[in-house]
Amino acid sequence: MYFRRGLNLLYQGLFTPVGKTTTQPLCASLGRGLVLSAQRRTPELSSFVTRTNTCGELCSSHLGQEVTLCGWIQYRRQNTFLVLRDFHGLVQVIIPQDESAASVRKILCEAPVESVVQVSGTVISRPPGQENPKMPTGEIEIKVKTAELLNSCKKLPFEIKDFVKKTESLRLQYRYLDLRSFRMQHNLRLRSQMVMNMREYLCNLHGFVDIETPTLFKKTPGGAKEFVVPSREPGKFYSLPQSPQQFKQLLMVGGLDRYFQVARCYRDEGSRPDRQPEFTQIDIEMSFVDQTGVQSLIEGLLQHSWPRDKDPLVVPFPSMTFAEALSTYGTDKPDTRFGMKIIDISDVFRNTKIGILQDVLNKSQGTIKAICIPEGTKYLKRKDIETIRKFAAEQFNQEVLPVFLKTNSNWNFPVAKSIVEEQTLELIRLLETQEDVILLTAGEHTKTCSLLGKLRLECADLLEARGMVLRDPALFSFLWVVDFPLFLPKEESPGELESAHHPFTAPHPSDIHLLYTAPEKVRSQHYDLVLNGSEIGGGSIRIHNAELQHYILATILKEDVKMLSHLLQALDCGAPPHGGIALGLDRLICLITGAASIRDVIAFPKSFRGHDLMSNAPDHIPAEDLKSYHIQVSRPTDSAAAKKDSLNHSPQPEC
Repeated sequence: MYFRRGLNLLYQGLFTPVGKTTTQPLCASLGRGLVLSAQRRTPELSSFVTRTNTCGELCSSHLGQEVTLCGWIQYRRQNTFLVLRDFHGLVQVIIPQDESAASVRKILCEAPVESVVQVSGTVISRPPGQENPKMPTGEIEIKVKTAELLNSCKKLPFEIKDFVKKTESLRLQYRYLDLRSFRMQHNLRLRSQMVMNMREYLCNLHGFVDIETPTLFKKTPGGAKEFVVPSREPGKFYSLPQSPQQFKQLLMVGGLDRYFQVARCYRDEGSRPDRQPEFTQIDIEMSFVDQTGVQSLIEGLLQHSWPRDKDPLVVPFPSMTFAEALSTYGTDKPDTRFGMKIIDISDVFRNTKIGILQDVLNKSQGTIKAICIPEGTKYLKRKDIETIRKFAAEQFNQEVLPVFLKTNSNWNFPVAKSIVEEQTLELIRLLETQEDVILLTAGEHTKTCSLLGKLRLECADLLEARGMVLRDPALFSFLWVVDFPLFLPKEESPGELESAHHPFTAPHPSDIHLLYTAPEKVRSQHYDLVLNGSEIGGGSIRIHNAELQHYILATILKEDVKMLSHLLQALDCGAPPHGGIALGLDRLICLITGAASIRDVIAFPKSFRGHDLMSNAPDHIPAEDLKSYHIQVSRPTDSAAAKKDSLNHSPQPEC
């Protein structure tokens, strides 16, 4: 039912005509007659092809018309009816039973399901009482006169129906079949329409220039690992760019003023539900802009391209500092659709006699914080609390105490009992609750916030799995997170600093003096756009002064400035102030469609391990083909010695 209804409504939602035709000049400085039509024209879906109509568009207004349809056989019933499907919907076809149409009947009765056929016939009304109100074409059917089998289908590894469960690996292995499903058709067509609306908004309304930048570049310092591509020059390699960051800055130096690109980006790291080795960004850069200008542009862009079957977006989006996000939600990408905020309860225990809490508060960064689990006494079980405490101990080396304010169910935790007896009223006042469960922990501020931030999400998943509704799936909660630190301590070497975003991010104007005395305290002009707890965009105002950029690279980050000499030279040639942002298109569409993974909104994605299961890529290349790249590859042999050696030494390419 969902399949039939959704597939036929797909194009109605994407291409409904809106309003009267109006035009608006693009920009006087362009000196051209480019205009933007506000009309949404209904596409001509049967132009240039052999069909006269699509399967999903026919209705009672077409009665008596002679039509030609092309599509796949969805299913057949008693050799009397079959349902024909194309990208636009479903229609019922009557299989002729008279002897004069024996050849047509033979084709339509013997063709396997999912075979491709072309039928011609007359649109007629269904007999009274046989209408299907759940099907957009349910009032009519096609009385077939001629039929042609365009391609027969062998037995498939799975049925092309959304309710049929398939493993993801099977779907990826036969992606060309999975793409026939309503879900994939809807996701990819919605993605296409949103990108088209974004192009319209940027190019026609605001004078941006769509420019393609190279995908063969050079290795750049910092950031994620890059894919390398061998060249024919011995020992020299290209790198696939993580983003067009340097190119778009150079375009600003070149006076292009406003650039955008639907950009392919590459990172040599494992796949996750929201990450792929290759992905797509809506990449944007502007000259003479500040942070507010970039944010306003993006809010307008999303408003203009937002699907019309969703509630309209309300702008401006709320904003929150990085420090506030961490303190309140324990993360820099908070899901603000529900509460369970982190509360600092240190003052409640300033004079506590509980030793472990006293020890924490005596430290300079020591703090006591808590989150309140709504209806926790109803939904949480003892094993849940044990799992939470084990997670905190193993991942954060911290203790989490469950506190039941109005019950005696503190499960033999002596400290929890002491807390309730000593500070119950004050906790009730601060947390504004009496019946819920509190998860309390004590430790260093950042670590404690991060722990409670993770527990907040874990508990939300747990509560929703048991029937509570916390996060409205129809709600889209956007949030700007600003004032990030410019630098962070390196994990492997805390005494050194690395860029929190990338090395081209400009410092906050109020903190520039700290660059030379306390760089770890400098805030950046970086901003993230968060939607429902996922980062869908990030950008910054860039450094446009060559001297400042050189100082940050060489002195603070200790990078080899020769690798970026081209950019430093460009900044010294009259670079305008500039800034920009990149929206993660895959993540955005994933959230809008409610897909479980970004792999469900990408036509040909990689698997969790970064493999293409359909074509078996990556694959071996013959040694002969590698000679021109001056590369030899050591591969394990079948001998036991080689196998043992391969456990101790990873195969390394030799240049």
